[in-house]
Amino acid sequence: MTSRTLLYFPIVHSQSDMGALSESVRKVTLQKLGLRVWRQKVNLVSRFWLDVENVLNNLTLPYAQTRLYQDGLPICGKELEIATELAKKGSPNHQILARLIEKGATVMGTESAELLIEEYHLIKKILETGDVKDAIAIEARQKSASDLLLKKRDEFIAARIDQTLKPGETGLLFLGILHNPAVHLPGDIKVSYPMNRPLATSDKPPCPKRA
Repeated sequence: MTSRTLLYFPIVHSQSDMGALSESVRKVTLQKLGLRVWRQKVNLVSRFWLDVENVLNNLTLPYAQTRLYQDGLPICGKELEIATELAKKGSPNHQILARLIEKGATVMGTESAELLIEEYHLIKKILETGDVKDAIAIEARQKSASDLLLKKRDEFIAARIDQTLKPGETGLLFLGILHNPAVHLPGDIKVSYPMNRPLATSDKPPCPKRA
């Protein structure tokens, strides 16, 4: 049987990826880190996505046989519209998706809408306090629920990739660094990491490589 290939990019999210929670995330992070460190974080995230783009530019991909799997993108029938709209709003992640789609790649609904809604409510509880100490306390109380939800999402994403990635095709997976659906994938899917590995498989935070 012809094998399937998955290029796995563990990613960091920009503020524009946070959607309706964007401003709350900014406020809590500013309280926690301060303005100087916040600006450093924003710059690091921007550099990270430049690194991703450089790596992708140096890959030879069979675009017509390439499927794009994206963190937070639900199976809903409007995947292309969602990715396009977020690209217009300035998300570097989705701008990369848009460029890959222009070259012939196919964007895929990747996640369960129900699980994403569940995660949204967990995050909202943390952020709606507006106080960093209260947010940290709520996050600690919700840790077990958050860990279980992360596992469910990884299992769903792995099943989705297995169901839709056909023999001879290449998948590109853009997924937050705390995830690790690769452990749930069947053996005929060859997983490679063009930049770094997820935190779940490493004791150290990933360091983006320069192309």
